[in-house]
Amino acid sequence: MQFTSLKVVAVNMETEDTVTISFKQPALKKVRYVPGQYLTLIFRINGRRFIRPYSFSSAPLFDDNLDITVKRVPGGVVSNHIIDKVKVNDIIEVMPPMGDFILDEATLKPTTHIVLWGAGSGITPLMSIAKYALRKKLGEHVTLIYGNRNTESVIFSKTIKHLEDEYSNTFRAWHFHTQAAVSLNNPYHVQGRIDPLYVLNVIAQEGDLNRTLHYICGPAGLKESVKVSLEGLGVDKSKIYSEDFEIVRDPTQFQDVITRTISLKKDGNVYAIEVAKGKSILESGLDAFIDMPYSCQTGNCCVCKGKLIRGEVKLIGGEKESAKLEVDERLLCCSFPLTDNIEIEVE
Repeated sequence: MQFTSLKVVAVNMETEDTVTISFKQPALKKVRYVPGQYLTLIFRINGRRFIRPYSFSSAPLFDDNLDITVKRVPGGVVSNHIIDKVKVNDIIEVMPPMGDFILDEATLKPTTHIVLWGAGSGITPLMSIAKYALRKKLGEHVTLIYGNRNTESVIFSKTIKHLEDEYSNTFRAWHFHTQAAVSLNNPYHVQGRIDPLYVLNVIAQEGDLNRTLHYICGPAGLKESVKVSLEGLGVDKSKIYSEDFEIVRDPTQFQDVITRTISLKKDGNVYAIEVAKGKSILESGLDAFIDMPYSCQTGNCCVCKGKLIRGEVKLIGGEKESAKLEVDERLLCCSFPLTDNIEIEVE
């Protein structure tokens, strides 16, 4: 995989715990991406190599720079490093854009209503999709449903307002706030968590739900409630897309998994790695300071694939992408040892 070095040209605080990093688009080898994709950043912090994917918040045709937006995660090594340490003129190594949570123009019709569901930092890829769709006049309407604690925690508040003003006939934003009172004069500012059925009933009154296309990015509870509501109202699954920032695993899936030591081969070296119960083979390799290839860590990119030479592992998550691999390949971010004689080789 080829890597690119990008120069930071702006650092803008969106909220007290969220920052947008703007990279200069290279003059010659442009970084090509599709709205909804992510950019994977590579850092070396305290002697250890860290790789993290962050969704583009910029959009082709709309923004000159390449923007990613990062929310501080308590205890998160990389998010805290970015917010506290990254500054203008820094050079950061990145992987090529990846991800299939994308706006597929081939599926859009002039009458399509694009509906974007997000909460917190889940707004990031949705903002890229919204800006691109509006600039290219894709579909008939774009609606954003966005959940936060209060007004102060709304990421991209100025950008959303700008889009509402510039595209007043085609763009609408719903705001749901859980910890703040809202104006009774604005029906699109609602107190409480996102209520999918409430929103969908309003949308249905304005047009046919069968013309809607839905993108969901946020906590697992939001994704589940939106999907259930949509399917209950007859919206076809093919019109519902969701992005996973994390894997939510059922503890019962680990009942046959125990702590084991595996053999991992990389660059001609062989390492004995203890894989604790509940940790993936990828996590355990990284904890052992082995520079293993990876990106999303959610089973969606295949970068962390390794060849299973011997033994048996259990796949928990990542089923869709695993189906694309060779018969002896495994996604190590979703692989957990089931036997003691495991041998794995990574490039």
